[in-house]
Amino acid sequence: MKCPACSALESKVIDSRPSEDGTLIRRRRECLVCQKRFSTNEQIERTPLIVIKKDSTREPFDRSKVMRGIIKACEKRPVPMADIEAVVRDVETALHNRMESECWSSEIGVLIMDHLKKLDDVAYVRFASVHREFKDLNTFMEELKYLMRNKRQRSVPSKDTRKP
Repeated sequence: MKCPACSALESKVIDSRPSEDGTLIRRRRECLVCQKRFSTNEQIERTPLIVIKKDSTREPFDRSKVMRGIIKACEKRPVPMADIEAVVRDVETALHNRMESECWSSEIGVLIMDHLKKLDDVAYVRFASVHREFKDLNTFMEELKYLMRNKRQRSVPSKDTRKP
């Protein structure tokens, strides 16, 4: 690692600390020539991910675009920013773990909806209405009924089979 003070190439690592999410390592270094200390960040180099849009155009994956869409869906809802950041991180990780360089925007939308469904029902419906392009009120109501049916199934307590 090149020293920012004297440009020497020799340095030693004094301390290493991983980031909270484990995707980055911060290293504290000391130049062996001038003894100046400096920090470096090391992270995995990933291949760029290309998103194929509905009209078949391609653009680079934009993490901030995903974040903006989720924030918009969660607007005025009791969803902490940490949860939104976790969704973005999980979606991005899932896309990179597929080991493919391209993905459809619809796949990204489905991943986001799966997370929002667990996080906040209203945010899920808001996002789904844009992602699925609800054409009319009936389509919107069908999605609400589906959501309510699944919510009831999850909240029904299982029968107690213990004997008194």
